[in-house]
Amino acid sequence: MLINCDMGESYGIWEMGQDKTIMPFVDMANIACGMHASDPSVMLTTVRYAKEHGVRIGAHPGYPDLQGFGRRFIEMPAEELKAYVIYQLGALNGICQSEDVAISYVKPHGALYNAMMKKDDIYIALLEAIASYDIKLPLMIMAVPDHLHYTTLAEQYGVELIFEAFVDRTYLSNGRLTPRSLPGACHDDLDVICAQAMKLISDQSITSIDGEEVNIKADTLCIHGDGKLAADIAKTLRLQITEYTESIICK
Repeated sequence: MLINCDMGESYGIWEMGQDKTIMPFVDMANIACGMHASDPSVMLTTVRYAKEHGVRIGAHPGYPDLQGFGRRFIEMPAEELKAYVIYQLGALNGICQSEDVAISYVKPHGALYNAMMKKDDIYIALLEAIASYDIKLPLMIMAVPDHLHYTTLAEQYGVELIFEAFVDRTYLSNGRLTPRSLPGACHDDLDVICAQAMKLISDQSITSIDGEEVNIKADTLCIHGDGKLAADIAKTLRLQITEYTESIICK
């Protein structure tokens, strides 16, 4: 099981996250591309951190919404959305090229991520943007019980999918995340977070906020880099995954 984290989300003198501390413990860094957060200097610094630790770099494009941290939905035509996404991929890719590394996948941020999972026209616009920019780039989406619909659409555009689950967010009984507007949307206890992570790894399931067991098969687990427990989660989760893997090998 791979660990991914949303990173590079500072902006100018405003600091967000603990990128330098977290980077050694993750496999994949979702780096903001300047629209919902980040700027060229932050992007360059984060790419260098990832390169130093051999971490895969993912583009983390969002809506043009610095004030709202990309968590506000913005209505726009599909062609405009595609242009914004391609623009952000190009910006991060240019910085990666300067450091002799490359983008290896795409993960939308915040409201764009949520909209992609709810609206087919937005999901298709993202698939089209990736396919036109670099069809070899996989798209990271939420691991949900009803994933066949998303897989079928992605296959039509020749785009591979990476499925992720969340360790620091709670789930509804339909396998979707509890909206941030509702109480209890985020876990704030390290033991609870790590227990949810290990359940996803060992049982491929989670316990919803309503107490129901929901099957979730994921390729990677996400840590939100702006969370106050992000560094502790990354360290503890890396240790637990290593110990679990070793126990499986010994069997």
